[in-house]
Amino acid sequence: MSMSLREQLLQAGFGRKQSKEPQPRPEPKPKVDAAKAAKAAREAEAARRRQEQAERKARWDKIKELIAQHRLPKIEGDEDDYFNFIDRQKVRRIRVDAPRRERLIQGELTIVRCEGRYEVVPANIGANIRECDQRAVVTLTADAAQPDAEDPYKDYIVPDDLRW
Repeated sequence: MSMSLREQLLQAGFGRKQSKEPQPRPEPKPKVDAAKAAKAAREAEAARRRQEQAERKARWDKIKELIAQHRLPKIEGDEDDYFNFIDRQKVRRIRVDAPRRERLIQGELTIVRCEGRYEVVPANIGANIRECDQRAVVTLTADAAQPDAEDPYKDYIVPDDLRW
């Protein structure tokens, strides 16, 4: 029986046996690790943004549904009777009648904002909407409109039913 050349060389002492042990892995390059870490961080940030956007959309969908189900009908008529309020540092107004004005002043009704429109809803629905997003509810309390200490007209109170 003839031996292979490899076996003959090994017998003569010219070769060495290959070990079946795994070779040690070379250490990873720092640039590759940094790039992988940066990519993972970007992907995590993008996933977080998508999650926040989905949550925000779900909240606004809930707010839209609450407003659509519970809003009071618009006041129609020839008489120009409006309720003025301040929202985002601008004076806004909605058409009201005398009973609705009183209920707004007493806090039984709340003005809410959604997609650039203002609607009137009961106060308990306004509280639910405020829990979802505080920016959707217009605050009508006197605490929100405290006059500045330096305002020369701070002692003069303007009534909300003032007509020009």
